[in-house]
Amino acid sequence: MMREQALDAVAPVPLLVPDMPTPAALWPWLERMHAARHYSNFGPLVRELETAFCRQFDVPGEQLATVSNATLGLELALQALTLPKGAHVLVPSFTFVATATAVVRAGLVPVLADVDAHSWLLTPQIARDACSRCRVDAVMPVATLGMPHDMAAWQHFEEETGLPVIVDAAAAYGRQWLRGASGTLVFSLHTTKSLPAGEGGFVVSTRPGLAERVRQLSNFGINLDPDGDLPLGALAGVGTNAKMSEYHAAVALAALESWDAHALQRRALYARLYAALNAAAPGLLRWQCGGPDGATQVPTLLCMRLPDADRRQTLERACAAAGIGTRRWYQPVMNDMAILRQAGAVALEAPVSQALSQDLLGLPFFWGMSDTQCARVVRVVADSLAR
Repeated sequence: MMREQALDAVAPVPLLVPDMPTPAALWPWLERMHAARHYSNFGPLVRELETAFCRQFDVPGEQLATVSNATLGLELALQALTLPKGAHVLVPSFTFVATATAVVRAGLVPVLADVDAHSWLLTPQIARDACSRCRVDAVMPVATLGMPHDMAAWQHFEEETGLPVIVDAAAAYGRQWLRGASGTLVFSLHTTKSLPAGEGGFVVSTRPGLAERVRQLSNFGINLDPDGDLPLGALAGVGTNAKMSEYHAAVALAALESWDAHALQRRALYARLYAALNAAAPGLLRWQCGGPDGATQVPTLLCMRLPDADRRQTLERACAAAGIGTRRWYQPVMNDMAILRQAGAVALEAPVSQALSQDLLGLPFFWGMSDTQCARVVRVVADSLAR
């Protein structure tokens, strides 16, 4: 123990450490896969994983589909809406690029909107304002940095406007739920997420037929329903190969076995770092606010806003000198990306997103982060902001 503490005191502190299952935990699932001789194409482990997710989200099997990754999940969910080519999809300017590229690759046009100053989310009210100013045919809000949306509010928005909503919940497994509301959610099981499968994702949707359509499109669009209108093997739509493999399902199932214990530890770690950083820099840090059921959320990242760009840069330099990883999440913002404008994106004014890009910084946060590593991060923040 003393040797580990000594190493933690000098070794670099990474920004993220994947919480992947150990080889020993994974082995029984790989044995089952090999015994079945089924490695892809909706195998038994994929079906078992989907059943587990259906229980978690309290939805029937036809309302959930696994995919090979969340980006393709977004593309196929958009395609399943059968919007006309060139339809306009409202997305936040402050998000990861995959949100916008999924829209473009689906043959649609991203409309880049601002986010709320407190939650850093594209909210129903921001969407209503955007609809009054330009064409909007669908909305794709993002559970930014894992912060969950109020799905009842988005359900009301859908009922009020008639516009479909697909929530990009890639980083929000363990935080974003339907909670009795209707809606469509797309999750990632990438290695950096709180439930990692290396790669993978899944779509949950109460919209009639959407998840089933995603499943079909993930298998090239081939009709596999013997009672369908088309012959078996005929194309029902132009899809792609986005099926989750049995290998990735095995990893996800192994990760699920330790999920509850790791989720409790993540919550405790976040609460400890949040309190310590606020005490180390009283009144100087601003945090993302909002989200239902805050006490039961499972955080995935640790991000904060500094007082200004200069002090962010000072802290970045101090962290680099101390071997502590940092990240300027989602920068530059979408409005500043020329390639999206070339793709026809419509950019609305986004002053909050621009402000976030000037002073937001991510600090190390991962399952298994030691007390010594936490203390090093807090100490560097305190010293940097005291100058």
